[in-house]
Amino acid sequence: MQPIKVLVVEDSMVFRELLVQNLNRDPAIQVVGTAGDPFQARDAILALKPDVMTLDVELPRMSGIEFLRKLMPQYPLPTIVISSLSDKVFDALNAGAVDFVAKPAVSNRAQLEDFIRNELIVKVKIASSAQIGNMRKPLTMQTRSPLKLKNNKVIVAIGASTGGTEATLAVAKEFGPDMPGIIVVQHMPPGFTEMYAKRLNDQCQVEVREAKTGDRVMPGLMLVAPGGDRHMRIVEVNGGYQIECKNGPKVNGHCPSVDVMFDSVARVAGPNALGIILTGMGGDGANGLLAMRKAGAKTIGQDESTSIVYGMPKVAYDLGAVQYQEKLSDIAGRTYSLLNKM
Repeated sequence: MQPIKVLVVEDSMVFRELLVQNLNRDPAIQVVGTAGDPFQARDAILALKPDVMTLDVELPRMSGIEFLRKLMPQYPLPTIVISSLSDKVFDALNAGAVDFVAKPAVSNRAQLEDFIRNELIVKVKIASSAQIGNMRKPLTMQTRSPLKLKNNKVIVAIGASTGGTEATLAVAKEFGPDMPGIIVVQHMPPGFTEMYAKRLNDQCQVEVREAKTGDRVMPGLMLVAPGGDRHMRIVEVNGGYQIECKNGPKVNGHCPSVDVMFDSVARVAGPNALGIILTGMGGDGANGLLAMRKAGAKTIGQDESTSIVYGMPKVAYDLGAVQYQEKLSDIAGRTYSLLNKM
């Protein structure tokens, strides 16, 4: 196999060299060029035709976000954004980046190298297989019927990873305040989930917050699992559902894990639940969604034609966990249709 050709766009010469050295240590990756600003990057892309680009958000002469907005319509290149703790990263994802990594705020070289080897390299490999064309397809959302819930114990659980920030937003924007309680695990570094929840809250009809232990799952409320070292589960309290966020080891390489959330929903809510698995690499959530289906829950998986990375939904589908496979634009409509039968 040919190595993945990577272009590194970073204005700090020291960090740029660190990226190049450590990315090149992986035999599956070859850094074919570097750039210190978007204009150099544009020339390098045309000359070197990289498979993946790593991109700093803060660049001289033009921001990384503006560069992505200009680049992607003409040259859709899988891009991993490297960002400090800032909500600008979501603008970059909206502009077409596949995923992002949080730039570590450390001066320790060993820690920086560990970040590159254990986080960035993994994301670069995922990006190289991303169906980048799916990001540019316009969505025509399916008309949804009004919601008439007969059951006040219904809960909706959503799991997503690579490409999921925009996919979850697309679905959530179609949910009205009549929705039952919604819980979400989106693989994301700590700190960013709170900003992501606020971003969703600004654009959705449902209220969206970062979850914390003790939160009640309520109609019209979406709770996003906090990134970091805690898994999110639901527990039954006084006939309703309550959030529990507890420290624990990674499951399927992730914390929080979609499987952990789905498993708790299968156990606690059983047939009163609806599970949705969206775009993402790997198989996190597939077994949990299967447990939900076996417990009588309704389940939906995003289809390949609209997934940035058809990994998690595919594994779930192949296991028999997905009851309805839908285009992203049809998921909200299918959700409403199923909820009206519950």
